[in-house]
Amino acid sequence: MDPLERERCFAEWTTRHAAIFHRVANAFARGSDRDDLMQELLLAAWKAIPAFREGSLPSTFLYRVTHNAALTWKRGERSRKERTEQFQRLTPRSDATGSPDFDAQDVQERQLLLLYEAIRELPAVDRSLMLLSLDGVAYTEMAEIHGLSVSHVGVKLTRARQFLVNRLQGGPR
Repeated sequence: MDPLERERCFAEWTTRHAAIFHRVANAFARGSDRDDLMQELLLAAWKAIPAFREGSLPSTFLYRVTHNAALTWKRGERSRKERTEQFQRLTPRSDATGSPDFDAQDVQERQLLLLYEAIRELPAVDRSLMLLSLDGVAYTEMAEIHGLSVSHVGVKLTRARQFLVNRLQGGPR
């Protein structure tokens, strides 16, 4: 694949499937980490373009690439937090509380923020499966993306949905 074709492919994918990138970033990170993860997802997609074999849909390929990149990013979270905390000890603190300001947001935006917050509490693979489910991806495709059986995908999603219902209704975590 020549560089021009790769650029064209990347531009098409990021335009046509931008929602995939945003949903994955929102489910796996918050605040400024979301921007960092978004860059990682875009970089992973760019690097993966030569590996795309047109035997699957671009969206299926992007789901696999972005979810795997997010899972890898999540595994490195502890060391990133340690480095950030070390850096913050060396620099003056800001006055930011880090909590969202809901006064300026409408109810639907708040509900979406709460849903993403609850999704972030799920284990990483369950989080990924939930995003795929919310995007309407079939169980067979989810199983292929994550290397699970279709029945295991169903079990994990049922448990994840129950967790989210409990969490959003203020029940046990």
